[in-house]
Amino acid sequence: MTELALTKSARVFFALWPNNAERAAVAAWQPPLKQLCGGRLQPVENLHNTLVFLGNVALERLESLLLAAQEVKGDDFRITFDSTRYWGHNHIVYAAPGLVPSQLSQLVVDLEKTLLRHHFAFEQRSYKPHVTLIRHANWSDSPLPLMSSVIWGVREFVLVQSIGGEQGVRYKVLAHFPFSK
Repeated sequence: MTELALTKSARVFFALWPNNAERAAVAAWQPPLKQLCGGRLQPVENLHNTLVFLGNVALERLESLLLAAQEVKGDDFRITFDSTRYWGHNHIVYAAPGLVPSQLSQLVVDLEKTLLRHHFAFEQRSYKPHVTLIRHANWSDSPLPLMSSVIWGVREFVLVQSIGGEQGVRYKVLAHFPFSK
C-alpha cells in the first residue's frame, strides 16, 4: 500500500527541485553556518526552493491539481543563491538570491492564479525565494558570512509531498512540470 493510500489527504507544495550537483553546492554552506549558529541541518535530500505551499489536499483532488499545474507555462532560467540570512522569528538560516529572476516571480504569479482559478487553497504571502539550510538556529541581526555563489538551472517545477515520520520529515516528488519550449 502506498503512503498516499494510507491517508485521505496529502501535504503538498510546488517547488524548484535542484539536481544533485546543485543541491550539493548549497549543502556545502551548511557545516560552517552550523558552527556559527548551531541548530539542526536540513537533510541534504530535502533542500529545495518552495514556490507555493498548499498544505493538505484531499486525495480525490490530486489529479485535478496535477492537471491544473500542467496549464502553467514558463521559460528556462537560472537562479543564483549568493547570500545567507537568518529569520529570527522561526530560527531558520537560509540561502537566498540577491536578485530574483523575473521568470521566477512570473512562475509564482502564474501558478497562484491557476490554483485560484481551480479553487485550490494555498498559503498566500509575499514570495521570498529561499532554501532552508538550518532549523532551530540561534543568530543575531548581524550579517552571516559570504559564501560562494551557487547557480541552479531551472527547467521545470515539481509537486512535492511532505511525509512526516519517526525519522523526521522527508519529501517525495510526485510530479514534474517541464517548461515547454
